Amino acid sequence: MEFTGQIELIWEQTKLPLVVPVLKVLVVLCLAMSVMLFIERVYMGIVIVFVQLFRRKPEKMYKWEPMKDDVELGNLGYPMVLVQIPMYNEKEVYQLSIGAACGLSWPADRVIIQVLDDSTDPAIKTLVQVECQRWASKGINIKYEIRDNRNGYKAGALKEGMKHSYVKQCDYVAIFDADFQPEPHFLTRTIPFLVNNPQLGLVQARWKFVNSDECLMTRMQEMSLDYHFIVEQEVGSSTHAFFGFNGTAGVWRISAINEAGGWKDRTTVEDMDLAVRASLKGWKFVYVGDLKVKNELPSTFNAYRNQQHRWSCGPANLFKKMAMEIIRNKKVSLWKKFYVIYSFFFVRKIVAHIVTFVFYCVVLPATVLVPEVEVPKWGAVYIPSIVTLLNAVGTPRSLHLVLFWIIFENVMSLHRTKATFIGLLEAGRVNEWVVTEKLGDGLKTKLGGKAPRKPRFRIGDRVHILELGVGAYLFFCGCYDLAFGKNRYFIFLFLQSIAFFIAGVGYVGTMVSTS
Repeated sequence: MEFTGQIELIWEQTKLPLVVPVLKVLVVLCLAMSVMLFIERVYMGIVIVFVQLFRRKPEKMYKWEPMKDDVELGNLGYPMVLVQIPMYNEKEVYQLSIGAACGLSWPADRVIIQVLDDSTDPAIKTLVQVECQRWASKGINIKYEIRDNRNGYKAGALKEGMKHSYVKQCDYVAIFDADFQPEPHFLTRTIPFLVNNPQLGLVQARWKFVNSDECLMTRMQEMSLDYHFIVEQEVGSSTHAFFGFNGTAGVWRISAINEAGGWKDRTTVEDMDLAVRASLKGWKFVYVGDLKVKNELPSTFNAYRNQQHRWSCGPANLFKKMAMEIIRNKKVSLWKKFYVIYSFFFVRKIVAHIVTFVFYCVVLPATVLVPEVEVPKWGAVYIPSIVTLLNAVGTPRSLHLVLFWIIFENVMSLHRTKATFIGLLEAGRVNEWVVTEKLGDGLKTKLGGKAPRKPRFRIGDRVHILELGVGAYLFFCGCYDLAFGKNRYFIFLFLQSIAFFIAGVGYVGTMVSTS
């Protein structure tokens, strides 16, 4: 009792002179960031409405004519296309991606399939090489390329792949990650944009998820990524502002890559890095939203955490490296520079992560313990509700899951915020690259369909201390609010704390036995 009394005394002595002023400043900062995010979401919503109303399809914005057979030139009328498939120990999906690439509808003598295998497992290397030989025996022009190191990871592999002499005869390069399966008509839809519009440097397609119904976590990912593709990418393309290359399911003009300085491995988002540099050189990009390429979402929690670390840390680190370069650039308009720096980087890649965690998981719960600090209802309820609804419209089929999406995104915001600060400060894990685990056709075999599974428990892989700590903090705030508070936040706080506890013990996503 004496110890508890001392804690209460210390709290009362420090609350008014120290805690209250700091919390008030944090509330103001978080409200300002919330308004920035709100304006950004509303702006993109308005643009999308206009795009839909006026049917601003890519074919109307840029010249597009189908490739036609030329009687005199024959297949020479088709440009040479390089198809790159970078992979690393992709035992479960290598056949899918190679098979899909070899099935593209394009004259066989005008396409080169390049498999860039960085695998460290000799058995998997052999499997991939044999698969390439199998397709080569069918008359497919396929090259199996390896290197003696993994320097630069994916960027290093792509850069090395471009050095081969046969690449010089190619005009365009299509890139597909190892789990991506383009439809046969992919090249016939994308290449005409580049052929007929010399100002275009990139054509980006949309992702379609083959395992979005695998578990609740994949449904949550689908909601976030659908918003990215249906809204963010579409807005950047239709306003001629800017959108980032997604690293796969896109076709580049090789001269645009070269003019931009080629692939660089200075961050873990080599795709975004190249897109920004090419844009600063004046190249334009087009997003073809109705062209979808099948791929796989990470269905295990650790795989998803690793992916989100890279996707949050990399952009923040790239922003730090390129902000002044973008500001000083004289080739692009002031509008495009503002859009890239403020909208694309600052609001979406930094503010969105920080405000989600700091405001809703730290500051708002803290006001329960410090009733002297109040958060206006428009900031605590109205703005987040509207932002959530604007995000959810991208995936109408999951509208009923919006509550789960909110609490799951708040949980992931802890991981993303940490990664964002690592990127901005260039701390220890800034260049960490863990290849996202893919299960491919082996998923159903490993899971035994939808039957219950009992994964082997590894405490080091499953327990996440930070999530458990935040869960405990939110639970304490919820109990305090229920007992003494007037805010009536306790329902949200209890739900959010449960979500953090569940994530903290790794009981999220698909559980695949490693035995």
